[in-house]
Amino acid sequence: MFCYQCEQTLKGSGCTQRGICGKDPDTAVLQDLLIYATKGISQYAHRARKLGESSRDIDVFTIEALFSTITNVNFDPERVKDLIMVAYDKLDKARAMYENACKKARVEPEDLDGPARWRPESSMQGLIRQGEDIGIDKRKKALGDDITGLEELLTYGLKGVSAYLDHAQILGKEDDKAYAFIHEALDFIAGDGLTIDDLVGMCLRCGEVNIKAMELLDSANTGTYGDPVPTKVRIEPVKGKAILVSGHDLKDLEEILKQTQGKGINVYTHGEMLPAHGYPGLKKYPHLVGNYGGAWQDQRREFDRFPGAILMTTNCIQRPKKTYMDRIFTSGLVAWPGVLHIKNHDFSPVIDAALKAEGFKEDGPEKYITVGFGHEAVLSVAPKIIDLVKKDKIRHFFLVGGCDGAKSGRNYYTDFARAVPEDCLILTLACGKYRFNKLDFGEIDGIPRLLDIGQCNDAYSAITIASALAEAFNTDVNGLPLSMNLSWFEQKAVCILLSLLYLGVKNIRLGPSLPAFVTPAVLNVLKENFNLMPNSTVEQDMEAMLAGN
Repeated sequence: MFCYQCEQTLKGSGCTQRGICGKDPDTAVLQDLLIYATKGISQYAHRARKLGESSRDIDVFTIEALFSTITNVNFDPERVKDLIMVAYDKLDKARAMYENACKKARVEPEDLDGPARWRPESSMQGLIRQGEDIGIDKRKKALGDDITGLEELLTYGLKGVSAYLDHAQILGKEDDKAYAFIHEALDFIAGDGLTIDDLVGMCLRCGEVNIKAMELLDSANTGTYGDPVPTKVRIEPVKGKAILVSGHDLKDLEEILKQTQGKGINVYTHGEMLPAHGYPGLKKYPHLVGNYGGAWQDQRREFDRFPGAILMTTNCIQRPKKTYMDRIFTSGLVAWPGVLHIKNHDFSPVIDAALKAEGFKEDGPEKYITVGFGHEAVLSVAPKIIDLVKKDKIRHFFLVGGCDGAKSGRNYYTDFARAVPEDCLILTLACGKYRFNKLDFGEIDGIPRLLDIGQCNDAYSAITIASALAEAFNTDVNGLPLSMNLSWFEQKAVCILLSLLYLGVKNIRLGPSLPAFVTPAVLNVLKENFNLMPNSTVEQDMEAMLAGN
């Protein structure tokens, strides 16, 4: 195997024996083969769409396939194998759709090469050999590190976009133009003779489409559950039976809440599910009692101590300990060998496990944090914020967030947040906030100094807030007293960064380290065009950011 899709990869170069995330070699190469198959599907689907033919079934499968290969989603080689076989069926259907479209248009079908010609082996070992033959390390040797790295940057961006599109379509919101771009970009990567400029241009287009995908998801979430409102969330347990819901899927959380009504079970959020407490359509359930634990990388210790059932939705799962193997469950695209997978939103096994577990024996102390500062909540007090800026009571805004992880160096973000001057506001989102979201930052004339915007999925809110402030001050985002200090980890972080670059945002700092697929040549291009830079020390970065650099 060779995998460097996340920033935490082994020795900063690539995982070759087993993923830092826990992914075994078989799963890794099977995921590579699944991505290869989606390229073949898209070679036909892209051309068919240009002739007026498309298939929602193929579109939705493609985004699900991409999403399933994101870090910490699917660790089960048997389930990946099943997806590969479905991918071949979709490839056949895409080929037939394209040939039929050509027939209708009276044009000769192209004789496509590469992934379009792929045929799966029948055995697991045969598929593994196929995956090894098309792996990243083979492309690095053929194309060089820079081109391969940019191809992977685009691929990881597409994975992130697909995650947002999948969340949205689950709630009934879809965008055919976004589906069309996914196929166009995968077909583009499947081609030959790509240059750095070609790839950078397509990466920025991916960033543009990701903004639309995040807007679509925002519309899906708020249209279903209402606009988030500032909400105090209990972070200590309540006596009684318990279910913990982690990940990002609000629909799964809603179904758990519906199915546990009147059963004497308290429901807790974990990780990226924390912002769910701000949605009126979810906070209305009185047995949604609080948030338990912190970011995903601490789950093995925290889940071991949780005396109830655990549901993992979307990504963020780690190898479960034996101590809670019989009370952890997966749903959606998440999978771990030996963990019971929930289908069709029937959460009765989760409920049964919660009722059998001992639950919390007593209440914890009264401790709370506040969430729910989505774009509507923040913009409702924008006039006051603008007035405080004009009166020099708010000097600067810092966006400090992104993915959290176990890799050393991430305490930098805790130290940075502590060092933010008292006349400045901190905007945060995604699980990176767990490094500092339980600290007391106080207020500035009634405005909390720490504003939790939500999940990584809610980056659209951050963009909306920044754009509105820029308009109010008659400038662009780069002209605001706003600095971005972001932590990297996985593929949703990639597509958000590409969106910020598409918008022309400059002087972004990334850390604690850059992913291995960002080669020196690629970093140089990003430095020259956007002044993108790795973060350094808290003191140096703070001084530079307050000075507008």
